[in-house]
Amino acid sequence: MSDNHKENLRQAALAYHEYPKPGKLEIRATKPLANGRDLSRAYSPGVAEACLEIKENEANASRYTARGNLVAVVTNGSAVLGLGNIGALASKPVMEGKAVLFKKFANIDCFDIEVDEKDPEKLADIVCALGPTFGAINLEDIKAPDCFIVEKLCRERMNIPVFHDDQHGTAIVVGAAATNALHVAGKRFEDIKIVSTGGGAAGIACLNLLLKLGVKRENVWLCDIHGLVYKGREEDMNPQKAAFAQDSDLRTLDEVIDGADMFLGLSGPNVLKPEHVAKMTERPVIFALANPTPEIMPDEARSVAPEAIIATGRSDFPNQVNNVLCFPFIFRGALDVGATDINDEMQIACVEGIAELARATTSAEAAAAYKGEQLTFGADYLIPKPFDPRLSGVVSTAVAKAAMETGVATRPVEDLQAYKEDLDASVFKSALLMRPVFDAAATASRRIVFAEGEDERVLRAAQAILEETTETPILIGRPSVIDRRCERMGLEIRPGRDFNIVNPEDDPRYRDYWGSYHDIMKRRGVTPDLAKAIMRTNTTAIGAVMVHREEADSLICGTFGEYRWHLNYVTQVLGTAEHRPHGALSMMILEDGPLFIADTHVHSLPTPEQLAESAIGAARHVRRFGLTPNVSLCSQSQFGNQAEGSGKRLRAALEILDAEPRDFAYEGEMNVDAALDPELRGRLLPDNRMEGTANILIFAHADAASGVRNILKMKAGGLEVGPILMGMGNRAHVVTPGITARGLLNMAAIAGTPVAHYG
Repeated sequence: MSDNHKENLRQAALAYHEYPKPGKLEIRATKPLANGRDLSRAYSPGVAEACLEIKENEANASRYTARGNLVAVVTNGSAVLGLGNIGALASKPVMEGKAVLFKKFANIDCFDIEVDEKDPEKLADIVCALGPTFGAINLEDIKAPDCFIVEKLCRERMNIPVFHDDQHGTAIVVGAAATNALHVAGKRFEDIKIVSTGGGAAGIACLNLLLKLGVKRENVWLCDIHGLVYKGREEDMNPQKAAFAQDSDLRTLDEVIDGADMFLGLSGPNVLKPEHVAKMTERPVIFALANPTPEIMPDEARSVAPEAIIATGRSDFPNQVNNVLCFPFIFRGALDVGATDINDEMQIACVEGIAELARATTSAEAAAAYKGEQLTFGADYLIPKPFDPRLSGVVSTAVAKAAMETGVATRPVEDLQAYKEDLDASVFKSALLMRPVFDAAATASRRIVFAEGEDERVLRAAQAILEETTETPILIGRPSVIDRRCERMGLEIRPGRDFNIVNPEDDPRYRDYWGSYHDIMKRRGVTPDLAKAIMRTNTTAIGAVMVHREEADSLICGTFGEYRWHLNYVTQVLGTAEHRPHGALSMMILEDGPLFIADTHVHSLPTPEQLAESAIGAARHVRRFGLTPNVSLCSQSQFGNQAEGSGKRLRAALEILDAEPRDFAYEGEMNVDAALDPELRGRLLPDNRMEGTANILIFAHADAASGVRNILKMKAGGLEVGPILMGMGNRAHVVTPGITARGLLNMAAIAGTPVAHYG
């Protein structure tokens, strides 16, 4: 790497920390403080009530304060990874980063606390004195052996979890990776010989956990900078090292490595040589975890052992051993059940959860975050990626369960499955809102045909559909391409076995399909030859014909291409007097709840009749999500203050709605702020007929609806479910190219709901 490139990276990292405001953290209030009433509740006199409740019962602190979801990351900066003893203040960027990871991956609030105290007993006193503030303590970057002393004292004196992540977090991820490495190598913990370099906190903790997983102590050979740790050695020893001392005349790594099944390095660069690897057993497991330069580079190890199974601490090689796979989720589980400790059983549950997740099918979200990487379980994929959103549900639930079973949980959860679903819902923002739709879809097994069956997102959605629903996916595409892509992506599903395929190039139903299409379109200028060509090349038209012929119940198309192009063929084949597109409805999931937008795609300039149909259809669909519809017809005009333009068409739509009794609340025409602010709306029109905030916005221009949808998605972090095609009796939905595999799964659930469930 050139000096200029290094300097550019350095400046980019510094700018990241400095702008737009210094640091990586800020504190935000969770309650409003907008008026005197709020102030009297947040502070004097109302705050006294919460204080008295906690004085009466200390457990109430988790009800009335942030303590139950608050972790302290505590360090004295004496052993900062890759930087050494840089002191408490210089370590602050690292600790802020750790706090950000807690929030990002497990939604745990965190304060970083840098303490200028080198004496381990005094440091322990300070940490223990902080106990009333926090629900758990994460000790970080404290040098060995001081870290052993600090952790031991704090765990003895505090009634909350205390976890030294450099020790136990590293050990847990190593344990998970080792579990799967031995699975791939066909070996067992109880049979293997381990040689380890590095007698620091992380190295000792890894060895202790490996013992708990079944490794025999006599099969562990620990080396440090002075050579083998042996019985009688006095140089640079402590009780933690002495526990692994061997009764042997061997003294060097070169001597003890012979016949080793696993090398565990937490030491320094280039400690393990190719000639050492050559002395190990067949298909050795090599964990070279020193950063930034490992004990041996993977290509060097494979030069003498091509079948070696290798992990490092670096992100540019497969199998990065990264503590972020562990610490957010072990703390999440511990905090949620009010654990008083993080014990061995909870740590082993974490190991097993991480290892099991790597052996499962890779999530679509992880695949998207690590595009281009091979994420199929095997020698190069032993542990899941940090951005795999399933980690929280799987690992935290396993930890909570272990805490309850071992009696350290003070607030046990009654329903672990419901707890896991809540964790998933916190990661998959659509999960909670989609639950009623999935429940309704489970009452019938509908056949959903995907027009773009070769698309990676569709394949991942098909896997999820088969795992999570009772629906049957049908994919349009070439079998050889679909099979090859499933294998490459590590999906378990295969065409012909798990789902049906329509092959446009060679399908026995081809004659029937083009005949059906010609029958529908022969009076609209489509000749037999054109019908044949379309049924060979146009997968949206093929899917629509399948629904028309009742070989599928619903079509999903549009993962690429233009919306109205797909809609044209859907309408040609499936449109009737009863079923015609009324509009496209998008659910935008925002931080404060869902907001539905229509019509985003179907009618560029909808008529009053089409606007009324959109409002009626949107209200019907919103009920599918277990919500009460509150419809606002939105315009630049506000309650008649503009005679022409969109306000005129919306007022005409209101007259159509008013002509018959409706089972939903609606009002208009109004600006969007009046729709979302009932107090403002009340000032503008005191006797308006809508209560509360609107959750459905109907726009008189597709440009406006689509613009609001995209602004909410790109600038407000809104997650879109949809667009839902209204008016087609759930027989077809046209999605947009930006949809994810999770979005397709959600649309499949919507398409899989019997019409009787939503009218």
